[in-house]
Amino acid sequence: MTTRARSFDAAAALYHASRPGYPGALFDAVEELAGMTLRGARVADVGAGTGIASALLHAREARVLAVEPGDGMAAEFRRAHPAIPLVRGDGDRLPLASGGFDLLTYAQAWHWTDPARSVPEARRVLRPGGALALWWNDLDLSVPWIAEQDERIAELFGAPAGLQPREEPEALDLTTREVRWSRRIPIDAHLANLSSHSAFLLLGEPRTREFTAAERARLLELFPDGTVEESYVVTLRVAVV
Repeated sequence: MTTRARSFDAAAALYHASRPGYPGALFDAVEELAGMTLRGARVADVGAGTGIASALLHAREARVLAVEPGDGMAAEFRRAHPAIPLVRGDGDRLPLASGGFDLLTYAQAWHWTDPARSVPEARRVLRPGGALALWWNDLDLSVPWIAEQDERIAELFGAPAGLQPREEPEALDLTTREVRWSRRIPIDAHLANLSSHSAFLLLGEPRTREFTAAERARLLELFPDGTVEESYVVTLRVAVV
């Protein structure tokens, strides 16, 4: 794992408390594109983190096994979701039986893998006709206040912020679907969400605190009631193998 990937372990509780979930429409789209129902499906959620996606898959009555390499994230997962089994490992070396799963999911986690290794591993672990589902949940830059904040983040890091770096597999026939959704949350919850991203975790607490304090003042001018609507675009890519 890279230093950036490992940064989450020290902030697992913040990650779990602050990161958004996913809308039901996303899982409807997974079922449609994968050609299967989640109910009863054997699903491995790889790079499961603190279990945000695993719990929602479990709620759809999938038979979920979580795979997570990080010590801190795995500990938070087990605390939050004791009923969902978890094994330690990553997408480049899946600790899973060949042909044992109907669906592999990577919720904002594929970019931490090496596709030269993770694609063959996905093919090995999936049954014939099984599916690989990758998705990323991005703030919607068509919303003016979100776009303006994104520009300030890019300026802070001296380049496009890349809060969710990604490398998508070229060796698979992927079908893409976008799902839009939003949530209304307090400004401080929005800023905590930003702070939980690896770019800010590596930036360090003093500089992150300085940035978020300035953002809080700006956002309170725009939203004096202290509540923002975070608008998202989930980019889903599914390959049936």
